[in-house]
Amino acid sequence: MEEVDVAPVLTNIPAASNGKHLGFAWGPGDILVYETLYKKSGSSCSFIHEVRKDEDIYSPILRKLFNESHHIFVGLQTTKEDLPSKNKKSQFVSISKNYRSVIRASMEELRQVAASILMWQLSILMAVELIWNLCEVLFIDSAPAGSLLLHLLDWVRLHKADVDEKAREVLQSESPAEHRDYWDVVVSYVLQGRLEEARQMLVKQATLQPAARNMYKLMDTLLSKMPFYNPAGTQTLSEFDVKWRHWHQEVTHCCQDNSFASNRHLELICKILVGDEDTLLEHKELLGTWYHFLVTRLLFCHPTVKPTELHFYAQSCMTIFLDLRSVPEPLDSILLAAFEYDIHQVIKDCSIALNNWWFVAHLTDLLDHCQLLQSHNLHFGSNLREFLLLEYASGLFTHHSLWQLAVDYFDHCPEFGRVCLELQIERVPLETERKALKVLRICEQRQMSEQVRSICKIMAMRALRNNRLGSALSWSIRAKDAAFATLISERFLQDYCTRGMFSDLDLIDNLGPAMLLSDRLTFLGKYREFHRLYGENRFREAAKLLLSLMMAKIAPRSFWMTLLTDALPLLAQKEVIHNELSFQDEDIELTKVELLRLALARNLAMAIVKEGTVES
Repeated sequence: MEEVDVAPVLTNIPAASNGKHLGFAWGPGDILVYETLYKKSGSSCSFIHEVRKDEDIYSPILRKLFNESHHIFVGLQTTKEDLPSKNKKSQFVSISKNYRSVIRASMEELRQVAASILMWQLSILMAVELIWNLCEVLFIDSAPAGSLLLHLLDWVRLHKADVDEKAREVLQSESPAEHRDYWDVVVSYVLQGRLEEARQMLVKQATLQPAARNMYKLMDTLLSKMPFYNPAGTQTLSEFDVKWRHWHQEVTHCCQDNSFASNRHLELICKILVGDEDTLLEHKELLGTWYHFLVTRLLFCHPTVKPTELHFYAQSCMTIFLDLRSVPEPLDSILLAAFEYDIHQVIKDCSIALNNWWFVAHLTDLLDHCQLLQSHNLHFGSNLREFLLLEYASGLFTHHSLWQLAVDYFDHCPEFGRVCLELQIERVPLETERKALKVLRICEQRQMSEQVRSICKIMAMRALRNNRLGSALSWSIRAKDAAFATLISERFLQDYCTRGMFSDLDLIDNLGPAMLLSDRLTFLGKYREFHRLYGENRFREAAKLLLSLMMAKIAPRSFWMTLLTDALPLLAQKEVIHNELSFQDEDIELTKVELLRLALARNLAMAIVKEGTVES
């Protein structure tokens, strides 16, 4: 495994800064850190600190993100491999947009909450959506020259929404053309290539300045004539390039003629249309970011930029736009790697910069389905997709409800998914029977027999400790644990001897073939059947069953006297129930023995009389 080329993030633990000795224990998603040396007397005490890595899974809003993206992930795994490549591409782009819509929905919820403590989560989601959208344009949609710039313009417009907010404020004022932010809005529209909206705003200014109407009309003409490539049209990219160059020469000519010299705002717009670098850099506050500067520069200087040329312009724009004294942020490095079409660097940098595995796991899975990661395998086993999915799913398993989502992620990791699921499923705390049944159903569906037995034994033992014999027997039967079923059966028989009646009759009456799991369980089921036959006055059948139980010798020795006692009412019947009933005496209570002898003598006498009588 390669070494990480960045320093790990430090987590401050109060006790460590005080020079105390610390011990630690690894957990599935966290570390417990505890003080090992402390004074036993006095007010001081030892503290246990829980250090979590993936804190986001405990956010209610982000849990919705995890739940909704899970459905998209499962749907992606069912895509048909035999679809034509064109149809596949549109399908993958649609799935990518679904992921982004889920991210944006979470962003809106965080904005509505407007809690300062959640602002960092909002900023992370905004960065995640920005990166995902760019990856969608460059990798998944893989837009060619011409279309590429149109997609990048949409990308910038989507993530520079403050222009629309400012425009609404201007338009809702009494005199929009005289608003202090009026020209900022017009220039921002031009920088984003939203020329139709810029023209509509300029009309308001032209009505206030009749003397300069011709100048505004000329600007309106230049803006309206600027060509944009139409991928669905009949015009070729070469034809568009010729048309665009002709328009660019016309704008340059207007600048050189000082056609707008008397109006500094229109002259500024004209310089932007020409693509003057110094003019663009003078409006850094309106551009906001170096990648907005990049797209604006491409729009007015290189509208037919090819994907292979993009990284040159990106590197140049970032260098020019950022202050030489400032260090690029992690987001800048990630976006630059994307513009360089270095998918693996994007994933690596995101894994380091972001505080959870959600983004890299889902993006890598989608890119893998697009067959963009086939050549990249790790040194320690599974491919990059599976490694990241396993990390993400393992984090979900530490949450009390999200663990159920993780099961599907493990299912779609063919190499190590099942092994990891077997290890993680055993760590799920079984607080209730309902949760235990959920875990059990998951294990049974995947033929995880060892885990099924383990869960059933745990639940059976817990029920036994709580003296819930019926539940304990049900779990032991489900576990197919003969020894434990024998133990519980004996507890049922002891309970019967103490109380004179059975509990959980519905379960015992419906044991069916399960009673064959152990001899003691078989005896319990048959003994209960004897009581049922006796209660229905089916004495002859009851006597046969009781006799078979005695002859089979499957009853516990401590229960023999109870069986003999149960035979007394049958022996005392006026009618001979069975002429083969015989018993061996043991050193037991004298009274019961005498009663049994008397009953046996009477029954034997009746049997002899009946056998010696010739019926007419």
